[in-house]
Amino acid sequence: MEIYHSGHFVTSNGDTIPVENPATEEVFAEIADATVAEIDAVVGSAKSSQRAWARKGAGERAELLHECAYRLRKNAQTLAKLLTQESGKPLRESLDELEWSVDAFRHLAEVARTQAGQVVQPNQPRQMNLVLREPLGVVVSILPFNFPVLLMTWQVAAALAAGNTCVIKPSELTPMTALALARIFDHLPPGVFNVVTCGAAGSSYLVEHHDTHMIAFTGSVPTGRKIMASATHRMKPLLLELGSSDPFIVMDDANIDLAVEGARFAAFLNCGQVCTGSERFFIHENVYDRFMDRLTESVKMLRIGDPMSNVDIGPLISGKALSLVERNIERLKNVGASVRLGGERVNLPIGHYFKPTMIEIGDPSTQLLREELFGPIATFCPVSSLDEAIDFANDSDYGLGATVFTSNLESAMRAATELESGHVWINDPLKDNVAAPFGGKKMSGLGRELGLDGIHAFTDVKHVHMDFSPSEQTWWFPYQRPEI
Repeated sequence: MEIYHSGHFVTSNGDTIPVENPATEEVFAEIADATVAEIDAVVGSAKSSQRAWARKGAGERAELLHECAYRLRKNAQTLAKLLTQESGKPLRESLDELEWSVDAFRHLAEVARTQAGQVVQPNQPRQMNLVLREPLGVVVSILPFNFPVLLMTWQVAAALAAGNTCVIKPSELTPMTALALARIFDHLPPGVFNVVTCGAAGSSYLVEHHDTHMIAFTGSVPTGRKIMASATHRMKPLLLELGSSDPFIVMDDANIDLAVEGARFAAFLNCGQVCTGSERFFIHENVYDRFMDRLTESVKMLRIGDPMSNVDIGPLISGKALSLVERNIERLKNVGASVRLGGERVNLPIGHYFKPTMIEIGDPSTQLLREELFGPIATFCPVSSLDEAIDFANDSDYGLGATVFTSNLESAMRAATELESGHVWINDPLKDNVAAPFGGKKMSGLGRELGLDGIHAFTDVKHVHMDFSPSEQTWWFPYQRPEI
């Protein structure tokens, strides 16, 4: 049981936390629940290294981050197997996650090289006004289980490129890839990249620690609220990527075959454990029956089983997650919704497997989702118009992403401008672009990752005013009585 700081692994004296393979229910590793003193040492390592790291040229930092990308790709096969072992996602998805992470490291390294601030016009001659973008200091990244490499990369690559140092706190459910990355990223200067494993108490201590300067968190709304409240004691900047219950609209002019395949992917990627996954489907009544028939048959074709083999759907992350899915289905059934497909566990002797589930909503006034499902569940409701679909889609406390399938330009542009979400995908769901900002509205979070916004999230601004031909100014003391 080790944690990583100051450029090497250190044996922890803390309690142990078991790590389970969700496909086999086997405990295949144990990690440390780091002590307060050990967390202090990790934070101290990051703090003591930050100033020297920030003083390095942006080009030198970029080259080191490009080396991270190279090493990620070089070790992709080994990392993907470990990621699948601890998360349960199919091996193909693990390899995809690593490739997306390579892309993010490369892009963010280069964006940061060109963005140090701006020069603004001065009010007087012989003066200059600069706006500098400066690193915040020690950034704590508290990560979720569902994309433990990708979501770490989005934060770490941007934070390091901007001159910060990082403390990584992985999910207790998927910590092994973060620890493996510490070995792979050993070319970084000591103290720049640090990994500490701990439970809820240790995470709270990191948030409140007087030597951590920003908290980046991806996870649930209730935990995000707690972090937000704790961070206010020292007025720490926050980046919060929280939950959602994303809508998916299909209009009657859409390519139905394409919409069916897009819906299947958007609903059941990573067994539905995706923050931008589609959970609320609104299908135009003119094509509802045709769409549902085709989607039902398509979902039946999904292969479920050992994520190391040739399958489409692996297990849920834990037994707790499996039970939560069952409770959510019962809750919907109790208010009159009906299960069209699935709704039960997969008949396998081991593993947290659940069948992809389609639930039909008959009465939107009582059966529309108000909470994130985060599992292989999708709900479906017929609508009579785009206006009705947009109204239903926006009737949510969340606003991360939304998908629209249509061949009508006006419908597409209305959806793009009227849907209350941080992302709108038209005819191509869940597609990220490392050059564009990622984040949500409403209770889906604060701030943005990726692109220039993702770099700026990890910086503070400073105004520098310079008079390069200094002289006494007329508005200084002593005052002369103004004429009135």
